[in-house]
Formats: sequence, C-alpha cells, structure tokens
Amino acid sequence: MDSSHFSGMINDFKQGIFGVLNEKKEELLREGRKVYNLSVGTPDFKPAPHVMKAMQEACKKPENYKYSLADLPELLEAVQYRYKKRFGVEISTDEVMSVYGSQEAMAHIGMIFCDPGDVILVPDPGYPMFEMSGIMAKADVRYYAVEERNGYLPDLESIPKEILKKTKYMIVSYPLNPVGVCAPYGFYEKLIAFARENDVVILHDNAYSDITFTDEPGRSFLSYEGAKDVGVEFYSLSKSYNLTGARISFVVGNKEIISKFRLLRSQIDYGIFYPVQYAAIAALTGPDDYIEEQRQEYAERNRALCGGLRKIGWNVPDSLGTMFVWARIPAGYGTSVDFCLELMEKTGVIVTPGSAFGVGGEGYVRMALVADRKMIEEILTALDKSGIFGS
Repeated sequence: MDSSHFSGMINDFKQGIFGVLNEKKEELLREGRKVYNLSVGTPDFKPAPHVMKAMQEACKKPENYKYSLADLPELLEAVQYRYKKRFGVEISTDEVMSVYGSQEAMAHIGMIFCDPGDVILVPDPGYPMFEMSGIMAKADVRYYAVEERNGYLPDLESIPKEILKKTKYMIVSYPLNPVGVCAPYGFYEKLIAFARENDVVILHDNAYSDITFTDEPGRSFLSYEGAKDVGVEFYSLSKSYNLTGARISFVVGNKEIISKFRLLRSQIDYGIFYPVQYAAIAALTGPDDYIEEQRQEYAERNRALCGGLRKIGWNVPDSLGTMFVWARIPAGYGTSVDFCLELMEKTGVIVTPGSAFGVGGEGYVRMALVADRKMIEEILTALDKSGIFGS
C-alpha cells in the first residue's frame, strides 16, 4: 500500500534518532565491540520483594483474570495513603484514577480538552510524549522555552497573550526530563496564579519526585494551594518502584478533569489487570526504605559520572533530579547527533542527542544513570582514552 491509504499523522512520523542509534549499536555489537548504553531511561533496579510477592499471589487466583472495569477501592485508598504520607496532600477517591502508565495517559488526555485548532503548551526541550499529547488531540502544539540561563524554568510572562487566549492546557514537569533540574518552591505558586489568570489547565508530570539530589525532597504540584482548582498531576510507579513493564500510573487532582478522563477511558479500555493493581497497592502502602536506598544509589552514580567527566575535561554539571544527566557537547561539533555518532564510534558509549527533545535541546546530550559505579569507571576510562576531550 502507498502512503495515501494512511493518515497524514502517521505518515508524518519518522523513525527518529533512537532508530539510528540502535542500528549503530547493532553494527558495533556485530563487530564484537563493547557497548555502554546510556540512552534509554529504563531503571536497572529490581522491584521490592513484597511488591513482586503481591503480584505473584494475585496471579494465582483465577478470578483476577477477568475484566477489572474499575479501580479496586483498596487501590484508591493506597494512593490516598501515599499522597498523605509522602506529600502531605489529602485527596478524595473522585480525585484519582489509574492509567496504563503516564505515557499512554498523556497521549489520550488531550482529547478531553481540545478541538482542532485549540492550543497546548509544552516545554522545549521536553519529553517527546508531551508534544504527542497535542498531536493525538489534533491541537496546535506550541512550545515554551526552558533555557539554561533561566534555570530551565519557563518565563511565563513571555508567552504571548494571543496564544494564551487559545490555550487549553500547559504541560509542566519537575524534576524535568531531560535537563535534570528541580523547580523552586515559589515557582508553583506563580504557575497556579498564571493558570487562574489565563484560564489554562496545568498538567504536571511528576515521574521523578522520588529521584532528587538536592537538600529538599521532591514535591507534588498538588501540595500547593489552589493546584486542584487548575489541574492534575501524573504520578508514576515506573521509576520510584521499578514497575516500568507493569504500566501503572495515576492521574490525581481536579475532580472534573478526572471525571471526564475516566469517561474517555471507559470507551477504550477495560481497566488495569487486577494483579498489577495488587502490586501497586503493595508498593504504595509498603516501606520506603528501598526507595531511599535507590535514590542514594542514583545520587552516587550522578556524582561519580559527572565528577569523572569533569576530571577528563568535559564540564558536565551534576544533575539535580531525575535519572538523567544533561550535558553541553564539546566545541567543534556541528550538531548533537554528530557528536553522539562519533562518541559511539570511538568509545561504544551511547547517549541521546538533545535535539531529540526539541529545538532547544540542540547542542546538548542526555545520559541515563543506568550504569552501576563499576561500569561508570569503565565508561570514564573509554571516554578518556578516546581523546575527544583533550585530556
């Protein structure tokens, strides 16, 4: 079939840089080369034993294989418990719903807000699914810059009023993937006031609140007064609890948004598999010791990688949050893709070009903290020997 059989949207999709990187990786492996893949943010930690046990026990019961259709009351109570314990936020059961991971939820939620021509605002650079949220809803996707000179915070006052008049929602995410920064306390107060003034809904992606490296713990958007009036938060179990393949997250906040989104979800799925719900209950209500141990290990990797890179001549600042490091490419390279391909060829180290996250990411690369400290030492040795950094 030719392209005329398919939609303009799907015809516009391209393989992208991740496909190019994977082809290069396979080529190096065929040559017998050692490859260090820091391009994909998949945690290398295991789920806690009590979480896996809950899943296993639930899988033994035949009644758990039917359509779930709705969230278990115990699951909603577990989210309430977690938000109160972790963030000091009181939520009611009509202010929370489960979804098949934040990525899938983000892809669909725009449909409850947007008609063709409506505007959404997403960060540049930012996670690519933010943009897809608008594309799936046939909205007009506009970008707000998050730049190093502003601490990677949006300049809310610079967003044109004529754009804001057409804007249905704005996606915000801190700690922010890919740039690895956290937002200061006062930012959220300004954001909520901005949303009220311009009648804009805020969608806050909170995937990394348990992976921060500052003196203060990660926060929830909902812990700020008025947040529930203007938006919702996506809270994922993928990174904090290493349940990436289980695909379970939650949308929490404004009850009207939750109601409309639940209505949409009822048209396209039959609910979360019961064993996954029971695993989530165990995770949300269980001890936090392993979450803190994991956070500390990420922090050690962050210091080891960034400190080691600085020693060999690549001036990379420590990440402040997320499981990623954001680095400006060395001088002399035309694009971040050029740098990534040369880095892979000379060292076997795979990183993601910043341009994969938007125009504003050009000139940077993202590295995932998915290598243990022993492997980080190997990576640093390979980078040092390459001569790329002039040491």
